[in-house]
Amino acid sequence: MSFRILYKMLLLFISIYVIYTLADNYLLDHRAAFFLEQKIDLRASFHLPLWLDVMYVHVFVACLATLSGAVNFSRGLAWHKRKFHRINGYVYAVSVMLVSLTSGYLAPYATGGKLVSVPFNLVNLFWPIMIVVAIVHARKGRLDKHQHWMIRSYLFCFTNMFIHLISSVLFQAGMDYTLSYTIGVYGSIAVNLLIAEGIVLYLRSSKR
Repeated sequence: MSFRILYKMLLLFISIYVIYTLADNYLLDHRAAFFLEQKIDLRASFHLPLWLDVMYVHVFVACLATLSGAVNFSRGLAWHKRKFHRINGYVYAVSVMLVSLTSGYLAPYATGGKLVSVPFNLVNLFWPIMIVVAIVHARKGRLDKHQHWMIRSYLFCFTNMFIHLISSVLFQAGMDYTLSYTIGVYGSIAVNLLIAEGIVLYLRSSKR
């Protein structure tokens, strides 16, 4: 299967995923009813209207990062539409910064408490750093390394998807929701890193 076909399949999957995510958060369950029911021992500082507003911004910029990041993996844009590629890259970077910023507010109220908020905050710290590293490599003309770091960064756009995939399977199997969500958070980070490194290793080996 050619790279072009794989890329088109990726764009189709991402488009469906983004549409579903927006519909699920803004239309189907716009007050995150089930998710909020699972939160126990919330801090006294928890303010529902503010939490919901931040969550809505978080979801929107996460979807924007997912779309803009996917578009920038197009080889045609990278080589023939470099100005657009650069501008769209900064859209992705700013979106990720906003995802990390809003996640920083949401993390202390995460289901599972500190055991979950700590890995969330680590992602909030290192995800933007990955993008800075990728930009530095691009500015110095190290395009392969730029691409590799963008791949590592981009996989974290699917953190929430893997969290809910893992936690849903465990929850449906009878596990307590808080425990299944906690495992989902750690599991999603591991999956993101493993898939990213697998892709990078494949790209490196294909050029030898």
